[in-house]
Amino acid sequence: MHARVDHLVIAARSLDEGVGWCEATLGVTPGHGGSHPLMGTHNRLMKIGSAAFPRAYVEIIAIDPGARPTRGAAKHRWFDLDDAHLQAALARSGPRLVHFVAEVPDAHAAVQALGQARLDRGHVIEASRDTPAGRLSWQITVRDDGQRLFYGALPTLIQWGPVHPSDSMIDSGVTLRSLDLAHPRPVDLEAALRAIGLSGVSLANGAPDLHAVLETPRGTVSLHSRGI
Repeated sequence: MHARVDHLVIAARSLDEGVGWCEATLGVTPGHGGSHPLMGTHNRLMKIGSAAFPRAYVEIIAIDPGARPTRGAAKHRWFDLDDAHLQAALARSGPRLVHFVAEVPDAHAAVQALGQARLDRGHVIEASRDTPAGRLSWQITVRDDGQRLFYGALPTLIQWGPVHPSDSMIDSGVTLRSLDLAHPRPVDLEAALRAIGLSGVSLANGAPDLHAVLETPRGTVSLHSRGI
């Protein structure tokens, strides 16, 4: 099993707030994204690939106020977007880094590997959407309760079809230099990351945090989740 960082997840109370945050913080307007009828969310995307993270991008995501999830009322949206604590933090402090997604060659095998480590990463859901560059199809892990786990430091898993979204993204002028994780249970988290073979990130003992360092038109920018 080998996993690598696929994209960073920036949660926002609204997509307009997310775009404004991106322009003010990173100095770039994000590209177009799409909607997710299954989850009732929509997003904007921006390429941040680098030598260390060649296919990485940023996803700015928010609940779509005009959409009702087709997944069903008993199941929560992905990335903890229905969580009251996260929603309060976004209302209080604005958009922020909350999670990341790791690409794996076989999502079902990766879920089984985490299960052997006594971690439930959720169901593997098939999804797709049409884009100007062609049809995107993917398989992604989502728990019924929508939880990220380990305060977002255990990645959601994604397996892409023949097309990767970053292939058609223009260079944004922003690149991902590093992604560092911290958690007060580093042994447990390290075992989970080892089970999926994730490379390219560091892990430390400490208060829950995701720390991404980006090179941008505004200089070096550090993003933190800080336990949200």
